[in-house]
Amino acid sequence: MDQKQSEEREQIKEMGSLDLGTNKEKDRIKLLTIIGEIEGHEAVSGNTKATKYEHLLPVLAEIEDSEEIDGLLVLLHTLGGDVEAGLSIAEMIASLSKPTVSLVLGGSHSIGGPLAVSARYSFIVPSGTMVVHPVRTNGMFIGVEQSLRNMLKTQDRITRFLSDHSKMSQERIEKLMLNPTELVKDVGTLLEGEDAVREGLIDAVGGLKDALGKLHEMIAQEKQKRAK
Repeated sequence: MDQKQSEEREQIKEMGSLDLGTNKEKDRIKLLTIIGEIEGHEAVSGNTKATKYEHLLPVLAEIEDSEEIDGLLVLLHTLGGDVEAGLSIAEMIASLSKPTVSLVLGGSHSIGGPLAVSARYSFIVPSGTMVVHPVRTNGMFIGVEQSLRNMLKTQDRITRFLSDHSKMSQERIEKLMLNPTELVKDVGTLLEGEDAVREGLIDAVGGLKDALGKLHEMIAQEKQKRAK
């Protein structure tokens, strides 16, 4: 194994990322995976697969600043996790000036919703799922009215982000969030691939070929704009 292959394996292992299209004749794409639980300030259990936001933020900054990267492909399979960390990653992706495409594989639940819609164009596989539910908390917290107000403010930040980066209205998102008939142990709504597209949360049903094809198309359009 040469040094380049060793570095690529380490990049996949530690960061869940990979450089695609390293041939000079091809578009140079950064691949990022968001898998398992989104880890915030507290480390998750050692038995739980997790995506660490402190790993992704520097990579996203590098993508924006690097002349060697033309676009970003994000693969998602997450049950959600830390709200603040998830929103920070989503805001970073949404603020990139380069073409971005996301692809939901098994699912992108809870705070995974904003991550999925943060790209300029989003795909979901036919068997993929999105779960929209209210903000929850566990552990000790102060049982006063201010605690509830803060949770509602956080929930409003999430629904507003979803609405701003998809074709769904904030009112429709909130209605699905409070649906008591879908989930066994919670209120909310599970949307399968075509349902997520029909509701306007995700742009299209498709797989890896479709996601890469769309990203190459967007990169070509971006290069044409710069050439003028």
